[in-house]
Amino acid sequence: MARRTGRGAAVWRAVVRSAVVAAVLCGSSSVLPGQDAVAAPDVPPYAFADDVRGAPAATGTTGAARLEPGATYRSSLREGRAYYRLELDGTSNVYVSVTAIPRAGAALLAGDGISVSVQDSDSTTCSTDSVTVGAARSPQPLTAWGARELLPGKGLCQKAGTYYVVVEPTGSGGGSGEEGTDLPDAQSWDLELAPVSESPLAKAAATRVPEVWDSATPTPPVDEPAGVRGGAGFTEAAAVKQGVWSDEIVPGQTLFYQVPVDWGRQLSATVDLGSADKNSGYVVDALDLTLYNPVRASVKDTGIGYGGSQKSASLPPVPPVGYANRYAPTEPTKSLRFAGSYYLVVHLAAQVAERFGEGPYGLTLRIGLSGSTQAGPGYARQSAPRGFFDVGAPDPEPPAGGDVAGADASGAGTSGGDRAMKAVAVGGIGTGSLLLTVLGVWTLAARRRAAAQMRVNAQNPTA
Repeated sequence: MARRTGRGAAVWRAVVRSAVVAAVLCGSSSVLPGQDAVAAPDVPPYAFADDVRGAPAATGTTGAARLEPGATYRSSLREGRAYYRLELDGTSNVYVSVTAIPRAGAALLAGDGISVSVQDSDSTTCSTDSVTVGAARSPQPLTAWGARELLPGKGLCQKAGTYYVVVEPTGSGGGSGEEGTDLPDAQSWDLELAPVSESPLAKAAATRVPEVWDSATPTPPVDEPAGVRGGAGFTEAAAVKQGVWSDEIVPGQTLFYQVPVDWGRQLSATVDLGSADKNSGYVVDALDLTLYNPVRASVKDTGIGYGGSQKSASLPPVPPVGYANRYAPTEPTKSLRFAGSYYLVVHLAAQVAERFGEGPYGLTLRIGLSGSTQAGPGYARQSAPRGFFDVGAPDPEPPAGGDVAGADASGAGTSGGDRAMKAVAVGGIGTGSLLLTVLGVWTLAARRRAAAQMRVNAQNPTA
């Protein structure tokens, strides 16, 4: 989270000048009717959290770095296994997502990916999950998750104590922990780990999963698209809501969007990929759309091949969000257990550039929300991060003696100027309005300073 800490007129003038320059530059790059769109930049690197902490990977449980729920950590996967430590109570559910980022241009096989498990101090496996790059073999952020869940009738991993998050490569990277399975430096992957704790309920809730829900394929919205710029990571995800959103994507790029989904609401999403300037063959698994829940567990995904003509793909229907979904026997129902920020992640395979050019390619995201909002389950205390399972992104803790920064269009807390500007864009405020506003503030401040100086001169004519 960023907030203005400077004092005095000089600092304020510098801030205003920066804002004016940014507004002018933003306005100069706007696409007007009849103009060619500005080419998208090179694929940006994955955007880690602004307040990310370091967590060195340990090759065994001894010396494993401790992860605190509510914080975000950066590490790397360079050897057969990486270990991290959790100290857990006996009342909270804890979830840990691990996003692995392959090096740009890495040569990957379809089975390359990561596996994530949570184990107790007696080597009992509490959960396991894995993900791979798939048939396209395109380098992209890969997210898997682990959990220590406290569920009635489940006898494993229910006690307070020390637990371990174990991350290992799959496919050509090994994963057996045996000699020769280490990743070479050129293929080592950065990691982002995000542990989250979920409080117990103040009162017992129903454990029966609703048997009937609207499983009909929804009709995608057809509103006029509003412009948005997808983020380069979970913490930089662009805030969107129900409606139609237009963006651009280049081959090899992954875009992140966050959608607030309340209890009882049912999310649907469709992605449209625009046509290319030429038709030159076919790319299998060219575009992927994946839905993640607030703890970054995969809910559902879909993919399409691409032959240069426009294509469209929709996520399969998923149930409404409900606390009791965690008791379901299968996915995706089990993952739809929280209210909060759900993530839509879109990846365009790098191989598209070889067949159809570097782009950018037009992208349209159609988001629907149905169902009636219901009351939450009633948690006994706050989660970590605070407010994580409320609608919107996690609410940051207020800094001592200061205010929390502004909220984005979905009501979620924002951090950094980029996300603040995204919120302005989503709200529909043009760069012209922004420029006028900033200039107005600047002019008003100048007039007030001039008036104050005149009063001083009048009171001290010889000064």
